[in-house]
Amino acid sequence: MKKASRAMERLIGDVPNVTLQALFENMIRETGVLAFIMKSPEKIWLMQVLTAVFNFVREESRRNPDLTLEQLIQMTDLMKDNGLSLPLVQVSGSDKAVNLLTAHGSKGLEFQYVFFAGCNASTWEKKRKLNNGYKYPDTIFARVDNSVERDEEELRRLFYVALTRVEQHLNISWSRFRDDGKELEPSVFIAEIQDQHVLPVEKISVTPEEQAEFDALPFGDSIAPEIESAEEDFISRMLEKFVMNVTALNNYLKCPLEFYYRNLVRIPSPKNEATEFGSAIHFALQRLFEKMKEHVKEQFPSREEMLTDFQWYMRRHREIFTREAFARRMEYGQEVLSNYYEKYIHQWNRIVTVERNIRNVIVRGVPLKGKLDKLEFQGKEVNVVDYKTGDVDKARDKLLAPSERDPNGGDYWRQAVFYKILVDSYEQKDWKVTSTEFDFVEPDKKKEYRKVRIVITPEDITTVTQQIIDTWQKIQNREFYTGCGKPDCHWCNFVKTNNLAVALHEVSEDDEEI
Repeated sequence: MKKASRAMERLIGDVPNVTLQALFENMIRETGVLAFIMKSPEKIWLMQVLTAVFNFVREESRRNPDLTLEQLIQMTDLMKDNGLSLPLVQVSGSDKAVNLLTAHGSKGLEFQYVFFAGCNASTWEKKRKLNNGYKYPDTIFARVDNSVERDEEELRRLFYVALTRVEQHLNISWSRFRDDGKELEPSVFIAEIQDQHVLPVEKISVTPEEQAEFDALPFGDSIAPEIESAEEDFISRMLEKFVMNVTALNNYLKCPLEFYYRNLVRIPSPKNEATEFGSAIHFALQRLFEKMKEHVKEQFPSREEMLTDFQWYMRRHREIFTREAFARRMEYGQEVLSNYYEKYIHQWNRIVTVERNIRNVIVRGVPLKGKLDKLEFQGKEVNVVDYKTGDVDKARDKLLAPSERDPNGGDYWRQAVFYKILVDSYEQKDWKVTSTEFDFVEPDKKKEYRKVRIVITPEDITTVTQQIIDTWQKIQNREFYTGCGKPDCHWCNFVKTNNLAVALHEVSEDDEEI
């Protein structure tokens, strides 16, 4: 009761002081909802439900940035009274599993193995004087009295659509008897095929034991093994399409649990105002250089035009900020960008590409991708520029190379080397990175704008390449269920605070250096 009371008091205090999205995040954390989900054997499905609710809150607050908690509750009450639910489809699948499709849904797809099941004559077809035929839903056809010939031709066309989905192996099956024991016949289209081709036909009988086992499935208590399988299926699906980027690499090296929760489970959380403010700064600078490239004389647009882009982005994402924070960030951002523009307008390299997505890069068997803020060119030599907002003095440790105190190096240092590996390995372009530059858009305490350029050595490349390979292998081995154990680790503390740990391990000095 004491814990519940404290949670309620904190949430009541949050209502007038944080955004609706932030309030939702605080609610699921403070009340133990998230801990309950992570302990549940149905955590994958429950996380999808939670994400759907969060997406609803996010979308509604985007439409109305001033949406209040009271208005949101009124909205959900109205939806409940009218029987309206949020759209949510439970999706699961794997390329190592069976894909269940209708004939219509299979159009345009091909499979190595196709099992065409249930090819019996249907009552619907017999009413239209077809001797035999394949059973399709009545809704496939328009509700008009077409001719029997047209109906039969449409059925035949759909039947052969399903047949032609196969690449190598085709299995057509039909039932021999109804549940009441009456005999069934195969589709007339099967007979048409057999008239032209000699195909082997096999009669398969089900033993009484097999039938009893099948009939008992709906009533069986076999949930736990299925949930275990679903969990592994979920992780396998995520890892099948996983491509290493520098954020995922940094997350894993900081704490494997952080990678698990942020990159795989993807616990829903709103963007905080600092992150969204940084995105607004990035957007204004991106548009500045894009408009310069679009101009006939490659002339930069005016400072006012750049500030207009910043203002547009801030208003477009107004729901992330409280009213006071929005006004404060808007004023501060315009001041920062104005001074930044005046300092660098006559220094910027005009031979650039911005917001460059680089994909399909393979390094030592590991797929890599990345999105780079800006590439500056001197011939084929490249200086990669990454914009940073925030206090430059607080970023010092992140810029440092590996040392005895931090064997993995700082996040920004690793990001710089990662980008060089990525660009140098990009086979579509013959580019070579000579340096990576971190451009701090916010001034330091002396009101000075600073840039930090990192020149990357072969030793740096070897170190980060090995970090990429080792991390990739550990991820593929599912080594992300044990945390780093650091006292200030948010995710380790989250697990311990909510009693999610199944075991506690002592961290040795060797483990801390990994």
